[in-house]
Amino acid sequence: MVSGSRASEFQDTMIKRAKGVTISQVADAAGVARSSVSRAFTRPDMLLPETVERILKAAEALGYVPNHTARALSTGRHGNIGLIVPDIANPFFPPLIQAAQLEADRSDFCIFLGNTEENPKQEDKLVGRFAGQVEGLVLTSSRLSDERIRAHASQLPLVLINRDLEGIPRVLIDSGSGVRQAVEHLAQLGHRKIVYVSGPSNSWSNKQRRAAIRTAASSFRMELEVVPAVLPSYSSGRNVVDAILSAGATAAIAFDDVTAQGVLAGLSERKVAVPATFSLIGCDDVLGAVTYPGLTSISNRSNEAGRLAISLLLEMLSNRSIRDVRYVLETHLVVRGTTAAAG
Repeated sequence: MVSGSRASEFQDTMIKRAKGVTISQVADAAGVARSSVSRAFTRPDMLLPETVERILKAAEALGYVPNHTARALSTGRHGNIGLIVPDIANPFFPPLIQAAQLEADRSDFCIFLGNTEENPKQEDKLVGRFAGQVEGLVLTSSRLSDERIRAHASQLPLVLINRDLEGIPRVLIDSGSGVRQAVEHLAQLGHRKIVYVSGPSNSWSNKQRRAAIRTAASSFRMELEVVPAVLPSYSSGRNVVDAILSAGATAAIAFDDVTAQGVLAGLSERKVAVPATFSLIGCDDVLGAVTYPGLTSISNRSNEAGRLAISLLLEMLSNRSIRDVRYVLETHLVVRGTTAAAG
């Protein structure tokens, strides 16, 4: 344990940089108290915007960078946020991660990134390891049970992306609205039987999309068959092509673009022409513009979800009364070159 006086001395030492700049020098240059400099970097909402701007300009001119180790010692705050995703290689997540990092950096927080590889046990372990080093967590497309999520949320501030649990702040990308447009699009093109290539069984997004497809297919009097791909991956998409074709459908909607890309490759290998013979729609629109033909897909708002989730978490850290907030981002269909009239 470090005493208060020793902690203060340690903090003064640690905040010096190569140029020998201290928080006191920044305070003198900006004409404010040392506490105001600290708040400008940790709680800017407590100061007038013009005061924050003056302090930041003085800090930049002097070459001062705040030291998070000293901050954690003196305040108990680490200035870190945990962000956990199920598959960092899936192109849906990099824009979300980048937007989250930019939003955190605006308030001088760092992101600790965890990748679970679709494994709930790994996710649980990462949450436990992050807990002592971060001030809050964002779980993206969590594969944990409701009970485990609630247990973690009782221990530290937590925000969910694409997981709808009442009582826990969450940001949801409503792919259901885009899925309904996709089914209507196929119905207008004359398709009467379609396939849904599903994603992970414990995915909230998968359950939402499957339910939306069932409802829309029923309303347009279309026959629907579900083909499980297990994991959202290129190889999974290729592996289910025979099952898709044996269903006798003329079109398919895949859980995501990565799976759809695998389906597209598998169809090509079997000399099934897209879209002349078979129509295909992806979801999340992360590969649609770079496939050939261009993949018709349901829009992606992952960057907005990442930014909103971090903003909500930071608000929770400054206002502990926030308990149940639910943001919903709508989606829409983006038509490209993989859908056409049924043959």
